[in-house]
Amino acid sequence: MEHESDSHWGYVFKILKKSKKSNARAGVISTPHGLIHTPAFYPVGTKATVKGITPAQLNDMGIEAVLCNTYHLFLRPGDKVVKKFGGLHKFMNWQKPIITDSGGFQVFSLGLGMEHGCSKIANSALETGNRRSDGTLLRKASDGQVEKFAKITEDGVYFRSFLDGSKHFIGPEESMKIQENLGADIIFAFDECTSPYSDYEYTKEAMERTHRWAVRSLEAFRRGSSVVSCQLLFGIVQGGEFKDLRLESSKFIGAMDFDGFGIGGSFGKFKKNVKNILDYSVEHLPENKPKHLLGIGSVDDIIEAIRRGIDTFDCVTPTRLGRNGTALTNKGNLNIRSGRFALDKKPIEKGCECYTCANFTRGYVRHLFQSGEMLAGILTTIHNLYFMEKLMKKIRKDILENKL
Repeated sequence: MEHESDSHWGYVFKILKKSKKSNARAGVISTPHGLIHTPAFYPVGTKATVKGITPAQLNDMGIEAVLCNTYHLFLRPGDKVVKKFGGLHKFMNWQKPIITDSGGFQVFSLGLGMEHGCSKIANSALETGNRRSDGTLLRKASDGQVEKFAKITEDGVYFRSFLDGSKHFIGPEESMKIQENLGADIIFAFDECTSPYSDYEYTKEAMERTHRWAVRSLEAFRRGSSVVSCQLLFGIVQGGEFKDLRLESSKFIGAMDFDGFGIGGSFGKFKKNVKNILDYSVEHLPENKPKHLLGIGSVDDIIEAIRRGIDTFDCVTPTRLGRNGTALTNKGNLNIRSGRFALDKKPIEKGCECYTCANFTRGYVRHLFQSGEMLAGILTTIHNLYFMEKLMKKIRKDILENKL
């Protein structure tokens, strides 16, 4: 049976097939710049480019969409500059769908994330004592004051640019306008991403602020020209690692008139918590709308999320690993820099049809890394992105054939 949700011009999301053994589903998201077949993985083009890869190469791999970063593009070259070029599609010469995040996560990662030395899942080896209730390390700067990178208020976030230290402000209304100027097909409501080290009280406070910002984002979106241009707006579920907060957030955000939903925020201090947090996060979200998991990209996590009804993903992991000499394979990660590959005439992965595996050996790619050649990272990144796209295609096929 085919389910669909309304959009500004037709449908947003069609569910083509649901798994009989889990909540996994195969579907299609419709955007002004084409279709996205789900489950799908979005390579991250932080600054309007997937590092080291051309749009033509992405297209050849079969990739249907990329995710760009609102925060970074706001700072450089500026969303108004991108608008003068006709939006991101023309600016970066990518004619398929583009997604932009709200900027909320980067405010965290360059603020509390830097102060805590962590990301969505904590580093368990990091000292967890000597912190405020919001998780901030009681660390002193050179002038004796506690080091801060961002100030979160009810209005929005005041922060210093990592480029030149200049001061800026982004709130829900500003985020909507920036993303409208960038011209992405799918945009996200402004949110506050908390740290894995944030306690219950602060996580609840941040979640409730995210809910108020979601209301303001939706109102600003409706006032702008985004609706006319057929942009899709996704709301974001927060709540950290706490079950009751995740359930409350999914209920609040799920009841709003968003085109789809993102699962954001911290996933706790330990990776084993992710599965349960995902269950709580999707509990009250409408089944007939697409769901996106923000910033999670390991194969195991993606498969577990798909089983829980998540449709799309983005993460820098495949490209970051590729640049640093780690190749994704069906047997696990491969450190292609290792000396054991110096005389290896095999491709990175037998049977892989990517450009790298079709043309080069492990020994050659290792040589490039040893020589400091930029082609090393490019070739490994090509392989990793092809691996992810092939994985998504297989999962879609398995769902359609009731094999997942």
